[in-house]
Amino acid sequence: MSSPEAPEPLRYTGHLLRRAQQVHLAVWQREVSTEVTSVQFAALAVLDRLPGASQAELGADLFLDRSTIADVVSRMVRRGLLAREQDTTDKRRNVLSLTAAGRVTLETLRPRVEAIEPLLTGGLTSAERTDLRKLLDKMLAGTGEQGLLG
Repeated sequence: MSSPEAPEPLRYTGHLLRRAQQVHLAVWQREVSTEVTSVQFAALAVLDRLPGASQAELGADLFLDRSTIADVVSRMVRRGLLAREQDTTDKRRNVLSLTAAGRVTLETLRPRVEAIEPLLTGGLTSAERTDLRKLLDKMLAGTGEQGLLG
């Protein structure tokens, strides 16, 4: 019910996105983890793909501002999921890596994260799910906000 004829606020994209995020959070906490957030999972996945990335590089990849990524990384270091070390060639730069506990957490959560996709998009066909991701990517790119958040 998101047509222009829908009643307020259901006709507004922002309202629907907020509701979708609420559903995502509820499903995440019920099916994936109450201890690791979806942003923390994303950080683990990025560092698995880009071991030794700096905090700034991680923040850029996740489209998080400096203070937010600093908080996320600090929490994950305290929980033993990430290691932060000074770069041997550039003393101003810290590099991040998964700890053994971080790797186990990532591998434990990955199938759960994959399993919630149908819960979040159960009313869509496979092609519609692909289209939805493409449209959301296009929407974000069109706002110019991706660059402002990174």
